[in-house]
Amino acid sequence: MNTLNTIKILLPAIISFLVGIAITPTCTNIMYKYKLWRKQSRSKVNTEAMSVEFQKVHNEKGEISTPRVGGVIVWFSVIITIALLYAIALIFPNETTDKLSFLSRNQTLLPLGALLFASIIGLIDDVLQIHGADLKMTDGISRKLRILIVLLIGAFGAWWFYFKLQVLDIHVPFYGDVSLGLWFIPFFMAVVLGTFSGSVIDGIDGLAGGVMAAAYAGYMLIALSQNQIDLAAFCAVVMGGILAFLWFNIPPARFYLGETGMLGLTVTLAIVAFLTGEALLLPIIAFPLFATSISSSVQMFSKKYFGKKVFKIAPIHHHFEALGWPSYKVTMRYWIIAIITAILGAIIAILG
Repeated sequence: MNTLNTIKILLPAIISFLVGIAITPTCTNIMYKYKLWRKQSRSKVNTEAMSVEFQKVHNEKGEISTPRVGGVIVWFSVIITIALLYAIALIFPNETTDKLSFLSRNQTLLPLGALLFASIIGLIDDVLQIHGADLKMTDGISRKLRILIVLLIGAFGAWWFYFKLQVLDIHVPFYGDVSLGLWFIPFFMAVVLGTFSGSVIDGIDGLAGGVMAAAYAGYMLIALSQNQIDLAAFCAVVMGGILAFLWFNIPPARFYLGETGMLGLTVTLAIVAFLTGEALLLPIIAFPLFATSISSSVQMFSKKYFGKKVFKIAPIHHHFEALGWPSYKVTMRYWIIAIITAILGAIIAILG
């Protein structure tokens, strides 16, 4: 990798981080001025949330006093950074500025579009949860509609890959490429939905941000090893935005990611995985995300069919809290696991 490619990846990440830090005071003032948090705790409106274990670990005060649209910091940082580098390339055209602008049809246009669209849908969901009392939508967009929206995003992404990029293969580590034909489309949609299901991880200060940053770092390394420099730069920019958010999300959190953060980041991560051809490694690279989702599914299945709970509380990070782990200990251990699995997944991709 030459020096210019190194700069192309690292400089946008630094710019994105600095942009996120710079816009946070203004965004925070707006969030608190308009009280962009839940007006009623889930424990007051959700009977499932009334369990003794939930009451022990639930930060009810934070839920009704901390803004839940902090994810805008992430995607604002990404947009501003990309726009800034693109504008510089237009105003001062030369080989260096052209190289630093990483907006490209084959590598970054689709994940950027997915990030913006999904984040805006998530923002609408957050606003409904905040101000939806009159519409009886304090839980935001219904679960069925949310799943439908994610599937539609996945369907568009699959169409783009299949017909625009002519991609219908997946890479099986240590085996090779396998053509799925038309089955690529439902497989793509299932992976997008499965990744989004991990958004339930956004339940403890700093937890989701650290896990998502590690996952994007993992795919940045993979894209870099494949010489997909634009895609690697995109992952780095998203990671920079997440780290800026995380700077203010560590306990006590100034704001939460909310759906505008988790919907955009999870859907985009799935698309990035397909762009690298390493979608099968998502459960490893984003292991805490999938483990969290699976824990919720296992809990619901066990309660429905056996009348018993597997965990004290699901998702599993709340289970650890119920066991007596301080929230910061859960978060830090999740970060460690996320970093290890992201590196492991990147190594498998590079070697396989």
